[in-house]
Amino acid sequence: MKKTVEERSMSAKRIKNWLRYTIGVPAVVLVLVFIIMFICDPYFHFHGPLKGLSYRITEERYVNNGIVKNFNYDAVITGSSMNQNFKTTTMDSLFGTNAVKVPFSGAGFQEVSDNLRVALESGNEIKYVLWGLDYNGLNRDYDWQGYENFPEYLYDNNPWNDLSYVFNKSILLEGLFNNLVHTVTGQPTTTFDEYSSWEVGSGWEVINRTYRRSKEILPMEEITEKEINRVTDNIRNNIVELVKDYPDTTFLLFYTPYSALYWESIYRDGWLFKQIEMEKIATQMLLECENVRLFNFSKETEITGDVLCYRDKEHYIASVNELILQWILEGRGLVTGENYEDTLAWEREYYTVYDYDRLYQGYEQYKIPWEE
Repeated sequence: MKKTVEERSMSAKRIKNWLRYTIGVPAVVLVLVFIIMFICDPYFHFHGPLKGLSYRITEERYVNNGIVKNFNYDAVITGSSMNQNFKTTTMDSLFGTNAVKVPFSGAGFQEVSDNLRVALESGNEIKYVLWGLDYNGLNRDYDWQGYENFPEYLYDNNPWNDLSYVFNKSILLEGLFNNLVHTVTGQPTTTFDEYSSWEVGSGWEVINRTYRRSKEILPMEEITEKEINRVTDNIRNNIVELVKDYPDTTFLLFYTPYSALYWESIYRDGWLFKQIEMEKIATQMLLECENVRLFNFSKETEITGDVLCYRDKEHYIASVNELILQWILEGRGLVTGENYEDTLAWEREYYTVYDYDRLYQGYEQYKIPWEE
């Protein structure tokens, strides 16, 4: 039976309504989500923070690029987790700066360097970069990355990749929703003093969760040609080339003051001499850069020899970060062309004959090696 004109008209209308709701409603929702995400921008990908909106700043690898691109500042604190406890308010009061803090937990030198280059090209006139250089980061390939699941779409210049940010369920929930809750409940934006900082206790009870003394002492190894090239490439590609491109910025670089337990571990593993040779290579290269002020705090043995200042063999507590800023201001531990060889010779002798047993006084049970 043939349909009447009225029936055909009603059928066409139903199809149009179906298409309107099936395509139109999701499209409107997507547009609204895009507008809301662009305006609120929880990770500062499109613009800096808005007045009246509170930001819960936590995820380093999601927010650090946005911070250096879209904030106003004239100093940067960066590096690995060894730099998480720095306070920008302390740096600002000591150095007369307006600093931001952008640490990367577990970072290699390239990750930090790449983000710094974005900062230095942001249009801000950056007076100082404070960057802690990890001893255990020297002997890595220059492009070593500690994380595989990295949000590349936040770091490249491809606008189409921004869809991975705007329509990301995790970012909507963890970023946007949490910021809105922060705002509605009257919670303030996370400060740079608070951002990424930690206090988990210190001393043997905490250190023992991750550290055991090696069972035997291995013969000392000498540095190899391959390792010399690796350190050289690492420092040249990630630090020297960067600092020479920005001669008007002063780079305050320091070797992060690991505890004596770190030195014990590389002493017992036969790596002590090799580590100091790597430090020598890095130091010589950095001293050639006129806008680098390099610091070494290994002689601050009241800190490095006190397990109460550490949560593991490397990570020091927040009060040490405060001391580092004061030491740098005073020029304490400054490495120069005249003193660096004496400092390295002192490290080699001091940690070769160091009485590591005294670190365990009263806690002898922590000398037990890992179970085999």
